[in-house]
Amino acid sequence: MKLIEALNWRYATKKFSTKKVSNEKVHEIIEAINLSASSVGMQTYRVLVIENQELRKELGKDSFNAQIIEASHLLVFAAFETVTEEMIDNYIQFVANERDMSVDDLVDFKTAIKGGILHRTDEEHFTWSAKQAYIGLGTGLIAAANLEVDSTPMEGFDTEKFDSILGLKEKGLKSVVLLALGYRDAENDYMVNLKKVRLPLSEFAIEIS
Repeated sequence: MKLIEALNWRYATKKFSTKKVSNEKVHEIIEAINLSASSVGMQTYRVLVIENQELRKELGKDSFNAQIIEASHLLVFAAFETVTEEMIDNYIQFVANERDMSVDDLVDFKTAIKGGILHRTDEEHFTWSAKQAYIGLGTGLIAAANLEVDSTPMEGFDTEKFDSILGLKEKGLKSVVLLALGYRDAENDYMVNLKKVRLPLSEFAIEIS
């Protein structure tokens, strides 16, 4: 599918069929998310990929988001609670290794990151990281549509429950947003044939010349 065609095809799926998304397509969506834009490239969030039905039943119990259970796969975007000096040092070392450079060659970059980040509070760190996760979510939505995989982004879930069941606190993470992946149940999803409603570009985009 061409990009705009794929985005017109995409909608927040309300009812999923039992058809499973192939491992190859899930991997490609995750790879696309991993290639998302990320502030200073640090990727201060992680994506959990959950196919296990019993685990998703536990996560989705008493939730109005039935897609947690009904979808083929569930992606959980979780942001780090804080950003430490050690995390920055490890990132710089990783960059040096990947680019076959010396850490000394990146000293100005490291100083700039530390100067711009370490003075912030933990709350500010988490907010910053959560915003990075949402950029990844957007990439995931587009990648799924391009592969003709249906998806549903979800907030409004019990983050404390997710964090506890998935052991996120021990990893220094907090759940932020969810993305269900699967295939639409065309016979039972009332949204399937509804026209996508978006503002006309003349109103949405403000051109300044």
